[in-house]
Amino acid sequence: MTDRMANGKTDETMKDRGANGATGGTLPGASFSTPLGAPLVPRFPIRFRDTAILTIVYRTKPGAVAALLPQPLEPVSDYVLLHFYQMRDPDWFGPHHEFAVQLDAALPAKGIRGAYSPYLMLTTDGGLGAGREIYGQPKKLGSPSIEVSGDLIVGRAVRNGIEVATGTLPYKQTPADLDDLLRYMPFTNNLNYKFVPHITGEPAIKQLTARRFADVSLLECWKGPGTAELRPNAQFPVYRLPVVEMIEGFYWRVDLTLPFGEVIHDYLAEKEMR
Repeated sequence: MTDRMANGKTDETMKDRGANGATGGTLPGASFSTPLGAPLVPRFPIRFRDTAILTIVYRTKPGAVAALLPQPLEPVSDYVLLHFYQMRDPDWFGPHHEFAVQLDAALPAKGIRGAYSPYLMLTTDGGLGAGREIYGQPKKLGSPSIEVSGDLIVGRAVRNGIEVATGTLPYKQTPADLDDLLRYMPFTNNLNYKFVPHITGEPAIKQLTARRFADVSLLECWKGPGTAELRPNAQFPVYRLPVVEMIEGFYWRVDLTLPFGEVIHDYLAEKEMR
């Protein structure tokens, strides 16, 4: 950008002055994300209020988890979590739905354990952009949902017109606590593989990242005998984690904050050191 701008403003007016990337002049939000003046991705933290989540826990085949983990992550167990989210009142993005698959993984060299995300889908471009650009989450657009059908809570994840995952749980039968779910894997620490290429096609960013939920306030939590059904889709292949044994399901509502995260492994920096 040149030192002359419309209305006689200079590039000094474009400096970042606000918590969400707000700038002076006539283009708020120009410095953190694009498009200029109407950024897709906000600065974090982002508060999510009254988020409803259906979580299904099951076991998959030996080796299925390891096949989807980028090295040097290692599998800790064969548990799989399917999360169907109803984001009722988040900052910035507005109400939307999301579906996430999580695997129990660790980075032994640094003593880090968390939930790795091989597949995610959601209904909003803002959440998609923020997840991919900041965390490195492999988000795609889709049509996930949660609904109550009589005495059953039903979660659906649809991509390309195919219902790739269906989860069910009896409606609010047994009170539970978040610790009952966390014993399967510490999913509040989310691990992701972030890859961003240069315009030339060479890698510009190649990292493992971690992000922890903050300011978590549990509103309610229930558990029961959950079910999961998966269907093949080449563009959302959660079928690569077949159901071997059903464990249980949870329905919970929570207020939480998504903060910035940290880099836990930098492939490019490690390559330069060799």
